[in-house]
Amino acid sequence: MTATTIMVASGKGGVGKTWFAITLAHCLARRGLRVLLFDADLGLANVDIQLGLLPERDMGGVLAGQCTLRQACSRHAGGFDILAGRSGSGELAGLGPAGWQTVLHLLAEAGRDYDRIVVDLGAGLDPFVRQMAAAADRLLVVATEEPTSLTDAYAVLKLHRQDRPKPRGPGAIVVNQASSPAAGQRVYETLARASAGFLGEMPGLAGVVRRDEKVREAIRRQSLLLARHPGAQAGADVEALAVSL
Repeated sequence: MTATTIMVASGKGGVGKTWFAITLAHCLARRGLRVLLFDADLGLANVDIQLGLLPERDMGGVLAGQCTLRQACSRHAGGFDILAGRSGSGELAGLGPAGWQTVLHLLAEAGRDYDRIVVDLGAGLDPFVRQMAAAADRLLVVATEEPTSLTDAYAVLKLHRQDRPKPRGPGAIVVNQASSPAAGQRVYETLARASAGFLGEMPGLAGVVRRDEKVREAIRRQSLLLARHPGAQAGADVEALAVSL
């Protein structure tokens, strides 16, 4: 049995994508699943920074043949494994199509050891991000209430429609930093209407994550939100989303 691969994408930075990917991995692990969190933002990786880690090995070492993928994975106290990218590496950021296929092949091999692989993709629409998103079992597109975020999230959905294999459906929306559940629902409906009208298909709503000051505090402390603040409302929202996955 191979793992379900959940790719987390966004059209722009600053929407809380990496925090969401980390928290989702933690929530899935808390449900007893074997989880790998892969930081696929090659060149600007920051999962390790958000969690205060100093990994000895990363995906760069795997691709260079210096270690195996299993050796590059490190265990986090939250109960999940982490495969770091390599921040500031132009070499990894410049991987060509052959390198992209190698990364996907390595993840497929890792799938034998895990139930879920959560992949934090880079923000934007570069070819590597599109290739990875097209290979996802589930694509989650993170957006906020900001108009520019909505525009960019729509662009991700549009390109995903072009790139993905035909049997697979559209991605699902995660509305992050919502001022209220109702406001988050409105953000989703705006994206859903645009997708239905111009793309002929409607993304699902994976969940709404409310704005929570405890998130910022946990990030500043380089800690998992639900480890530092078990009752945080944003954590409860991601836990509910994890159940649906």
